[in-house]
Amino acid sequence: MTTVIPSRAPAPLLAALSDGVEIFDLGRQYAVGMPQSPNHPAYWHALPRRHGDMVRTDGGSAANDMISLGTHVGTHIDALAHVSHDGKLYGDLPVEEALIAGRYDKLGVHTIAPMVCRGVLLDVPAALDTPQGCEAGYEITRADLETTVQKQGTRPVAGDVVLIRSGWGQLFDEGAPYVGGESGVPGVGEEGARWIAEHQVRAAGADTIAFERLAPGAGHAVLPAHRVLLVENGIYIIEAMDLEELAAAGHHEFLFVLSPLALYGATGSPVRPLAVVTRG
Repeated sequence: MTTVIPSRAPAPLLAALSDGVEIFDLGRQYAVGMPQSPNHPAYWHALPRRHGDMVRTDGGSAANDMISLGTHVGTHIDALAHVSHDGKLYGDLPVEEALIAGRYDKLGVHTIAPMVCRGVLLDVPAALDTPQGCEAGYEITRADLETTVQKQGTRPVAGDVVLIRSGWGQLFDEGAPYVGGESGVPGVGEEGARWIAEHQVRAAGADTIAFERLAPGAGHAVLPAHRVLLVENGIYIIEAMDLEELAAAGHHEFLFVLSPLALYGATGSPVRPLAVVTRG
């Protein structure tokens, strides 16, 4: 979903946006039954009070909600506390030192500052001339990423957020096929993750649940890209993004906006990332 905001004020900050801006919503809608990783608690929504359950003397009524979900369900960001390797988190921090009173005081999602920075979309299927998207279980290689950069002319630099489109997001509304348990899921492998890390980006996102390539039938047995990005390089991961509309519009460079919920000690957070581009 995109939103067009016209520029109305003459302030210097808005002067450069005299033609207005267009906002691309890169987050998925949360709905009961939405596809998700089987490793996390599902999203649930309920209305404990509905209109008419209680009516005030003046005729007014209110409804309210309850939700429950894992912090890695739907479009979300992985904190550095999410993955360890050989008992260590990013910065060679022992996992037991990060955990205080049952919460990840160090490297939890509450430590992620809001992101307002340059975003770069790497549209891999467009660069590889596979408009239907990458095949199930396809590994997006270092060479694929370099080819995409060369064809688009948009190389990520230090401090950017880089988003990898595989085209797999087109299956999101189909449910189980998007999860890809038997078929596998396309994504970057270990070398692709190292290519990303070499560009010193702040975060990396993708249109799949697990960000990285899942082999057919293997599920989440091994996640080397998570190790390379989160543990070895301190690069956040954003998963289950909707990149289709942004790619269709041909925008490969934009202002990227994201702010996690400040969930103290949590390993991840739902997010609603935005791509902002100037009109015209």
